[in-house]
Amino acid sequence: MNNYGISKEVAMGFNAAVERVNEVLKRHGFGVLTKIDVAEQMKEKLEKEMGRYIILGACNPPSAYEAIQNDVEIGLLLPCNVIVYEKEGGVFVSAIKPTVAMGFVNNEQIQDIAKKIEKMLNEAMEEL
Repeated sequence: MNNYGISKEVAMGFNAAVERVNEVLKRHGFGVLTKIDVAEQMKEKLEKEMGRYIILGACNPPSAYEAIQNDVEIGLLLPCNVIVYEKEGGVFVSAIKPTVAMGFVNNEQIQDIAKKIEKMLNEAMEEL
């Protein structure tokens, strides 16, 4: 797929996948701060049709707090996006790799936080 995300196809319908992702993220210490229905926005703003595509903004509050205390501008890279989309009849879930998203931040503490969050996201993705 790509080198900046953790991706997998899931054996369930789209709506069930969105619900399951929310549940699994919560069990792994994440809250979903935002939910963007990209297909709905494209239809509304551009009058363009596309397959179902949701962006969830996932946050682990203790890690976000620690990161912001360490670098107040790190919020530009938060939260961690997780997407659920349909493609060629399948349903897919992908999560950003925090180590890639924050790879250019020259701060060892931020890199350590990114590694910890990526491990948590990997575990969540394995559970799907």
